[in-house]
Amino acid sequence: MPPNRPLVASRRHLVLAVLFASLLGLTAVIVADLLATIFFGLTVATVLIPVARWLQERGLPRWWASVLATGIAFTGGVLVLLPIIVVLYIRRQQAIALLDSIPDEFTLTAFDLVYTVDTAELTGIAIGYLRELAIDIARGTPLLIAQAFVFTFVVFALFLRREAVAKALMAPVPSGYHDIASRLYDRFRETLFALYIIQAATAGGTFVIAAVFFALLGYQYPITLGVAAGILQFLPVVGPSLLVIGVAGLEVSAGAIDQAAIVLLLGLVLVAALPDIVIRPRLARETAKLPASLYFVGFTGGLLSLGPVGVIAGPLVVALLSELLILLADEMNSVQP
Repeated sequence: MPPNRPLVASRRHLVLAVLFASLLGLTAVIVADLLATIFFGLTVATVLIPVARWLQERGLPRWWASVLATGIAFTGGVLVLLPIIVVLYIRRQQAIALLDSIPDEFTLTAFDLVYTVDTAELTGIAIGYLRELAIDIARGTPLLIAQAFVFTFVVFALFLRREAVAKALMAPVPSGYHDIASRLYDRFRETLFALYIIQAATAGGTFVIAAVFFALLGYQYPITLGVAAGILQFLPVVGPSLLVIGVAGLEVSAGAIDQAAIVLLLGLVLVAALPDIVIRPRLARETAKLPASLYFVGFTGGLLSLGPVGVIAGPLVVALLSELLILLADEMNSVQP
């Protein structure tokens, strides 16, 4: 009897799928320390592929267009990370002094009731974390250099071979599902644009505004406070308002009620609200169209479960899940009589 070809083909597909999954798991174990770097490289390249394409359309050879786009990606990453490294390592003593200036307790009075908030333990934990983090950065410099090299290589390779990569990713997808894959990729790219371009631009603007704001008010470490405000811009919903409220609380505890009012009123407008009002709408055409509540869930869940990489991975997963729900609803509505 002739062999059952569909059955043989299905077994062959199953064997190949099992082999692929096994090797993928083995590769993940081997490069576990670089998975986050590879993931960030993939996401950054996805966002900047239009830049490489635009450079090539302007007459640059593909190789040089890929080199220039990779340089843009690397420079952008350095500009984002450099202020954080400066504060956490080079100017860690100023950051520690700022934390050490926080009183051990706050006494608040409201409706004839006195509330005492103990901050000594939290401040001690934060100072210890800063000191340990500075040591970890110094010890991890060789690993950081290796991660920078891997990031650059991944981004450059994706720019140079973007069509081949797209074809390889689409090859296992049956032709009848290409539209679904395209929809998911579009949502993937839009979400990344919102997370990287919009959020980074807003954080950069927040850093500049906050540094100038606190410098004009006479604070000793305006750059440190500006970096903190920029980092907090990545925290959804509350953002830099946490810093403004915290600084105002310190002024209240010191008895400087007028200074606290200035910091609170002007800070909430200039530092917390102005970047979102001025910068974000100008880039909003490419937003992820993800509600703030879902973004908050993705951000927080990703950060708690995956660490720093979860800041990007969490909202991405939530955005793709949202898009799948929309696709499922459209499919179910299309088959209804």
